[in-house]
Amino acid sequence: MIRRVAREMVLQSLFQMDFTQADPAEALAIALEVQQDEENSEEAAKALKYAETVLKGTAEKLSEIDTLIGKYAINWEVKRMPGIDRNILRMAIYEMRYADDRVPVNVAVNEAVELAKRFGSEKSARFINGVLGKLMREEK
Repeated sequence: MIRRVAREMVLQSLFQMDFTQADPAEALAIALEVQQDEENSEEAAKALKYAETVLKGTAEKLSEIDTLIGKYAINWEVKRMPGIDRNILRMAIYEMRYADDRVPVNVAVNEAVELAKRFGSEKSARFINGVLGKLMREEK
């Protein structure tokens, strides 16, 4: 549950960075505040370290990650994707491919799909599952 809260904070932070050009630390501080307001303060505090690691790593690898998204999201430009979908994909790909403590691919995909169901449109989960599925199959 702690990593799920961390992923929510990372998603909120990436989304904010995408649209306001906030720096990662500022965006994460705001996401932490939101989680604490939702009565998740104990879990949010425990999740902060993992969230910081994933957010920093995703931001550092953003160009490489966006290239992968562009490769596997057929007929989609990364910058034209819905912001939630784009940032869920970014985080999932970071966790699957670049993190020091890599998340098993099936776990990363499942978590990304769950975030899409919660925060995205009704088409988000299927889209994210499709893009990550293509990446998984072709990267083996």
